[in-house]
Amino acid sequence: MEITTDSGRSRFSLARGIKQILSLPVLGALYALDAIVGSLERLIGHKRMPYFFVLPNMLIFFTFVLLPLILNFLFAFTGGSSIVPEKRTWVGLGNFERLFDCVDITDISTCREDVFFFAVRNTFLFVIVEVPSMIVLALLVALALNRDIRLRGFFRSAFFFPVLLSPVVVALIWKWMLQTRGGLINTLLGFFGIEPIAFVLDGGWMMFWAIFVSIWAQLGFYALILLAGLQSIPPVLYEAAKIDGASEFQRFWKVTLPLLRPTLLVVLVLTLIRGVQMFDHVYVLTGGGPGTATVLTVQYIYRTAFEPPNNWGMAAAVSLMLAAVLAVLTLIQLALNRRQLESL
Repeated sequence: MEITTDSGRSRFSLARGIKQILSLPVLGALYALDAIVGSLERLIGHKRMPYFFVLPNMLIFFTFVLLPLILNFLFAFTGGSSIVPEKRTWVGLGNFERLFDCVDITDISTCREDVFFFAVRNTFLFVIVEVPSMIVLALLVALALNRDIRLRGFFRSAFFFPVLLSPVVVALIWKWMLQTRGGLINTLLGFFGIEPIAFVLDGGWMMFWAIFVSIWAQLGFYALILLAGLQSIPPVLYEAAKIDGASEFQRFWKVTLPLLRPTLLVVLVLTLIRGVQMFDHVYVLTGGGPGTATVLTVQYIYRTAFEPPNNWGMAAAVSLMLAAVLAVLTLIQLALNRRQLESL
């Protein structure tokens, strides 16, 4: 039997009254919106309503994506310091010819735009070191986090946490840690009697740290993708392999890797594209220095466009070449995905 007191009824009535009062503005807004949409539908017709709702997104896409692409393509074939298209002069392939104007193509220092070739060389070095290292480490982390270990949830969060940080914050933290005087790493080395290392003055060290910081900041993201791929593998396959006498390494080689291949392909393409486009971490951490030791292609585009004398045409030409490289990587990914599907 349920007994309801007067005080209980009063509290219930008060709560219902407050709820009704608070819902009045919401209902009023909905009725007003319905009247506006109904009037608009009668004005332009029912069939045209979807285009009306898509229009704001299309305007944003045109303003911030399509229009800059068109201007970039136009600037690549024009010259001058003005950003106004009408005031720029047509130079055709002049910007591309200047990029490859070298006395001896095998000697970068003889090229007119030698910094461009330094940037391409540094980007190539960055990619061939960072991409394999990222994939191998991400796979090892994913395999470890997929096991039944203590504090597994904590370690998963810890590895993913750097991904949530701003690239600028990550680079500033590591820049402070690498300082010759007062930096955390050199301070720790001092406790063991080791002389401070001038990381920021050594091109080799700074390229190493640029790659290291990039891996440290993004490792959790790719490990999470691989972890999802590992968890999609049916456990019954491991049990069958174990019954057949397969060792742990054999189960990894014969079961895990073949079934994880599509996920590894996705990670490979993502890391390649990000490596080619790398800018934020390295720019804040090293500024491209010392000298041109860590200048990457995107940073070269940025410096050429936004630092005096603001050569917009040259920057646009390099960006088109970079877009062509990314398009090739995308086509390779599509071809590999198609082959993978055909083999299933």
